[in-house]
Amino acid sequence: MRLKKLREKPWYTGAVIACIGVAFYVLLTNWSTAVASVGKFIGYFRVVILGVVFAYVLNPIARFFYYRLIPHKKETSPTRWSVSVILALLTALIIITVLMMLLIPQLVQSVSLLAGNVDNYADVLENLLKNSPLSASIEMDQIEVYTENAMGSVIGLLQENAGQILNVAANSGRNMLSAVLAIVVAVYLLMDKKRVLAAMWRLVRALFSTGTTESIMDFTLRCDTILMSYLGQTLLDSLIIGGINAVFMAICRMDYIGLISVIVAVTNLIPNFGPVIGAVIGGFVLLLVNPFHALMFLVFTFILQFFDAYILKPKLFSNSLGVSGLLILVASLVLGNMFGVLGMLLAIP
Repeated sequence: MRLKKLREKPWYTGAVIACIGVAFYVLLTNWSTAVASVGKFIGYFRVVILGVVFAYVLNPIARFFYYRLIPHKKETSPTRWSVSVILALLTALIIITVLMMLLIPQLVQSVSLLAGNVDNYADVLENLLKNSPLSASIEMDQIEVYTENAMGSVIGLLQENAGQILNVAANSGRNMLSAVLAIVVAVYLLMDKKRVLAAMWRLVRALFSTGTTESIMDFTLRCDTILMSYLGQTLLDSLIIGGINAVFMAICRMDYIGLISVIVAVTNLIPNFGPVIGAVIGGFVLLLVNPFHALMFLVFTFILQFFDAYILKPKLFSNSLGVSGLLILVASLVLGNMFGVLGMLLAIP
């Protein structure tokens, strides 16, 4: 009531504008400090935010089990919803486990192949240099000396930065622990979904008028519909592209079909630059085994991405987003720089 009375005062609008202007000026003059402070503050809630993201992703799978697969007698059953959440979590964990079982052995094999063929790569490079037009101006003894010095520099660099390498390993362990805790938070949020949403809407109703509350609810539901549609269509598009890539590599009898196809599918989730990353990684892995296969893969990737950009994606999305290509590119660049891969994934929706 007091807030409503203040809004009726003639000076209220000017005071709000002045406060916003001062806050905006202070923010611009202390931009780096403000960004660092916000980042540090958000870091305190990183596990909770990650848990909310996991819960949002698992929610459609739980709803699928709740409404489609689990028989029920009552329309609303807490036990049935709890079972649905557990099944959704198990489904996600099974998918991740299968991907890891598929990726890790081939990744270890490719790294071992790279380490075992270092001498062969050096011999090939030496033969190329001997047969090149520049061979007269190149002294092979110097190349060998440079190679030995480079290897010694790499070993010395690894020894000098052993502490940083251990820190990276420790950070990786902390990130894994944060991911596990985030999954626990996600399960709790999904189990108590109705009460959490009810509390949120009570807070919104307490802060805003009835009309504003309805507008916020309508906007939130529209955003949820658009985001889920976008994520679903993007996931389907990536699965199709990964499957087509796997079929092509199987027909051509290439190596590392599972590893490269999964990389292509995952990187295809990233707008604009993801396919380039997948092509570079896949081409490099194939280059270690068969350079001709690497060239075939790169050419096919170019054709496949042309098909994806101009035929498959327009067919799947059907212009449901209603956003121009330029705005998509700008949003991907800006949010990608601000929030990394997650920002690029969420840029378009």
